[in-house]
Amino acid sequence: MDLGIAGKWALVCGASRGLGFGCAQALVREGVNVLIVARREGALEEAAVQLRADPLRPADASVLSVCADITTTAGREAVFAQRIDFDIVVTNAGGPPPGDFRAWDRDAWISAVDANMLTPIELIKATVDGMMARGFGRIVNITSSAVKAPIDILGLSNGARSGLTGFVAGASRSALAGKGVTINNLLPGAFDTDRLAAIFQGASARTGKSVETLSEARRTAIPAQRFGNPAEFGAICAFLCSQHAGYMTGQNVLADGGAYPGTF
Repeated sequence: MDLGIAGKWALVCGASRGLGFGCAQALVREGVNVLIVARREGALEEAAVQLRADPLRPADASVLSVCADITTTAGREAVFAQRIDFDIVVTNAGGPPPGDFRAWDRDAWISAVDANMLTPIELIKATVDGMMARGFGRIVNITSSAVKAPIDILGLSNGARSGLTGFVAGASRSALAGKGVTINNLLPGAFDTDRLAAIFQGASARTGKSVETLSEARRTAIPAQRFGNPAEFGAICAFLCSQHAGYMTGQNVLADGGAYPGTF
């Protein structure tokens, strides 16, 4: 299927690895020009090299990179100094650390809300007017399946990402929708990423169980009997960014292998 977005420009955050990289790769393969952002320069440049060398990348699809912390004002200024107009924005920030809510002070909560709620809102604010003027825009926020099924040790993420979800529910149904601009959230369940590995490591330290035991228990609890991979996540993201998804907005698209047990 031709997604109809070749030649568009996309900003993809947290794109040096994992789900962010999967999204950038899928978009590049569709002929989208991407500007990828991440904090770790070495990993970011490796990702850029890999994207440029991708045999499925059309020759005219550009790959730019900016090493910056997108959750800071300075980081966002560095990105927009490279380019201000984007047709596609994929917001993505590392999830807050797991733990016991009794241990989280105000600073921990402010950091979580800043990274996982306010930063996406700032990126939306900075780009939607240009999208509306051009008559096309796609914003995809990578959030978490915990928005639908909260996980007790991920309370910082549960709270901050739920706040973003509420904001998107309103903003996506504003005047943006009539100007060809959509905002959707993409909710990953258990994907084979460094984030999942870190969660298993933390759980192992708390419980004394091996990482292998914890990983196997989580995997077998998923109806699909496996963890997801970044490439298939990226393909879902690319579809949400496509011309074909123009009638979808304000949605929370869950990709979790069937783990969520609810009807709605």
